[in-house]
This record gives sequence, structure tokens and C-alpha cells, in this order.
Amino acid sequence: MTLLFTNARLIDPEAGSDTIGHLLVKDGQIAGVYADGSAVPQADQVVDCKGKCLAPGIIDIGVKVCEPGERHKESYKSAGLAAAAGGVTTIVTRPDTAPAIDTPETLEFVTRRAQADAPINVLPMAALTKGRDGREMVEIGFLQDAGAVAFSDCDRVIQHTKVFSRALTYAKSCDALVIAHPQEPVLSADAAATSGKFASLRGLPAVSPMAERMGLDRDIALLEMTGAKYHADQITTARALPALERAKKNGLDITAGTSIHHLTLNELDVADYRTFFKVKPPLRSEDDRLAVVEAVRTGLIDIISSMHTPQDEESKRLPFEEAASGAVGLETLLPAALRLYHADLLDMPALFRAMSLNPAKRLGLASGRLSAGAPADLVLFDADQPFVLDRFKLRSKSQNTPFDTQRLQGRVLATYVAGKTVFES
Repeated sequence: MTLLFTNARLIDPEAGSDTIGHLLVKDGQIAGVYADGSAVPQADQVVDCKGKCLAPGIIDIGVKVCEPGERHKESYKSAGLAAAAGGVTTIVTRPDTAPAIDTPETLEFVTRRAQADAPINVLPMAALTKGRDGREMVEIGFLQDAGAVAFSDCDRVIQHTKVFSRALTYAKSCDALVIAHPQEPVLSADAAATSGKFASLRGLPAVSPMAERMGLDRDIALLEMTGAKYHADQITTARALPALERAKKNGLDITAGTSIHHLTLNELDVADYRTFFKVKPPLRSEDDRLAVVEAVRTGLIDIISSMHTPQDEESKRLPFEEAASGAVGLETLLPAALRLYHADLLDMPALFRAMSLNPAKRLGLASGRLSAGAPADLVLFDADQPFVLDRFKLRSKSQNTPFDTQRLQGRVLATYVAGKTVFES
């Protein structure tokens, strides 16, 4: 079976190009890319893209699917449908479930559920310590054999430095990737906002941006000691960037990500205690937001993620301090990211370098690029189509999005996994 995309605006993050051309898919893989005006082969099926964007499917690291334990918030089926509708072809799922994914048996259970229910690729992470309690390391080797692509205790920072150093040392011996949440845990405890004038005027418990810098500094010191592979899940402040830059220049095996919410929103969006804007870490100042956008543009920050965290209405309809943190983002990741493109802050190849190519490289995947031999995981989208988001039309079981009723620009027209259509608008 061959599939030919014609008249497409091809977004190639590997080549850094944004050109009109054609793309041929054969047996689930990209078979060829052709410039506009060149001869193209015959195909069983032809899709005329009419000048719309065709890019590698998004690889989203850090998606929370609430199985096992809280299936009413999000299941693999609902998360898979939401991802496909958002142009996300691969999700890397977090282990912060109830119970945590910390044994091969639990990992095999969620893997079976994902394969049965999700129309897209699902790669699971496992916890780094048992129960994410920060005391006893999990069986990293066995969990790798069961399919874990990375290890993380998510937003529960391991406070015992010796435990974390031992885990990093063992992960190094297994060539395992550790994903950490760089925050100083004592300073960050119970914080609902970033310290400053806004938090003081609202009377909200706040945390200094220095907590992120301190957490990252500790982790970098342990990386120097152990030589492990490390990814910081969310860098959200300007103060953390010099330390990250030094670590990279010193040759440490470190990458960093940030969330789409910290790239497109700031602390003032909380306004009068709007709990859908309560995320972890809390939204930052506009100066921090712009510094992080610039870090994505230069490549200092490697990856953009949705940090999809479903929360039910009951946990959000509470006073701001008591409300649960987190926002869904699978369906809003691409249109929100296109805000940066339309504001001339990032060009299209840079966006997909951070959303597709770099996540694939970090995880050792062949996808995330438009080159012959790569899996045909693709998203076709109209970058200019405007719409007003209605959260009740989202496919996630939970609809806790900060973008409700906001004007967005950019619609997914179709999503393909291994050349097969998994979503069509």
C-alpha cells in the first residue's frame, strides 16, 4: 500500500526547512520526499494537501494517563483519541498513577491496556523509586526489559541525595534515561504561585524562582559524579538557564524540556484565582516566559511537552490553594504552540524540532523526521485556521484546560501513525 501526499508544505525539523513538496509513504514508512515541480511516482492513494502543513507527528513526553487507579479522569482510550486529534502520534506516559508504575507487572498491565485501546504509539515510563517515595530504588533492569523507556518520580523530588545518586549510578550502568523535576522540594512545598507582587497581592503561598535553580544545581552536581543520562522535565525560569548552559558545555548527558503552558501563559493569567491555571511548577513572570521561549529558539531547551495532567471537576472547583495542580494539553499542544509561530517568536522547523525531532533523539526513536526510512507518523494541519476553544468538546475525560473560550489558530486536519489514518477532521 502506497500513499502520496502532494502539494504539501513540508516541515522538516532535521533539515530546518519549510518548503512545498510531495511525500511518499510505503509499508508504513516514508519512502521518498520530492521537491515541488519534480516527477513523483504513482501511488495507490493520493492526498492533496492544498498547501497545508505536513510535519512529523508530535512526540509528547510526560503525559499522565490515570490507569491504574483513576480511570474516571483519563483512560488510554480517551488519551489516545485526544492525542490523535491533537496531532500527537507518540505519548510517553508518566508513572505517577495510583498505584505507581514501579514493578514489571504493573508496567505490563498498562502496556496491554495501551496496545488494546490507544490508536497511537504509547511508550511507558516507570518510577525511579518504589511507590515514588524516594527511599528504595526500583528494579531498573527488569523494568527496562518490560518496556520502560525512562525512569522518573515525576513531581515528587527525591530529597535523599544519596538515594538519588545511587539510582543515577545504577541507571548509568543500564544506560537508562532518568527524567527529573528540578525543584528544591522544601521551598516548593505547598506553593501555589511564583513569589512576587502578584502572589503577594492575591495572598497566595508562593515559591521563589530560585527553587528551580537550586534543584537543577543539585542534579547537575550528581550528574558530574555519576555520568548518567538525565532529562529535566520542565525548565520554566530564566535563573535556571545559565546552569543548564554550563552543564551542556561541560559535556554532561543532559537535556531539558518545558511545558506549553509555561511558554504561552504567565502568572497574571491566574487573575482572580482561576484554578484551571494552577499548574506545577506555578506559572512564571512574563520575563521568565520570554527567556524560556528564547531558550527553545536557540536549542538550549530541547523539548516542548504538554505535561498533560487530567484533573476532575471536583478537584479543581476548590479554593486556589487547595485545588489540584495540572492541565490537560494533548489536543491544545499544537494550536497553543502555533501562538509562538504567529507571534514570530519561533519558526515552524524550530517548533517541530522541539516537539518531534528532539524527543525522538532523546528516546532513540527513528520517528520525528521527514526522511526516507523513518516511520510515517505524520500530522497534516492548517496553521492559520482560527477557532474558539470549547473545553466540553475535548476528547479527554477531564476538561481542565486553561485555554477554554480562548481564540486559537491552527487546526489538525489528519493524523497518521505508520501511514494509517488515526484521525481526520
